[in-house]
Amino acid sequence: MGRRFESGLRLSLNVVEQVTQVDDALVEAMARLIPQLSPTRRPPARDDLETLVREQTLLVARDGDAIVGALTLVLFRTTRLRARIEDVVVDEAARGRGIGEALTREAISLARDARAAVVELNSRAEREAANRLYRRLGFELHETNSYRLELR
Repeated sequence: MGRRFESGLRLSLNVVEQVTQVDDALVEAMARLIPQLSPTRRPPARDDLETLVREQTLLVARDGDAIVGALTLVLFRTTRLRARIEDVVVDEAARGRGIGEALTREAISLARDARAAVVELNSRAEREAANRLYRRLGFELHETNSYRLELR
């Protein structure tokens, strides 16, 4: 599936890997995971995942053969190279085992390797465990007005 990164967190997590090819297992896993992130969101179709893997960085966490978490890292340039972490999700049955931390640490490492100046992310206030994790990893709450225009 892609480049593998061994995780030293919680013994049951085997690897975090960068996805380079979309297969049925990934499509099925994302169909299970994305609704856990946002119940109103439609899971990505295979074509969506293929575009994502081609244009951005999709990391997945595995426990054995099962995909138990995912994260998207987006690199983009404005006046400087920036990184954005999106769609961090860990399967409800696998939470509390360091999977979100392993995914986030790998994303930070990839952003640093790419020489990004900053890594940004958003997290809803009710996701208390995720917010504690991000603060523990050094993210600072950035007071701003966040706007969104849904186009479909």
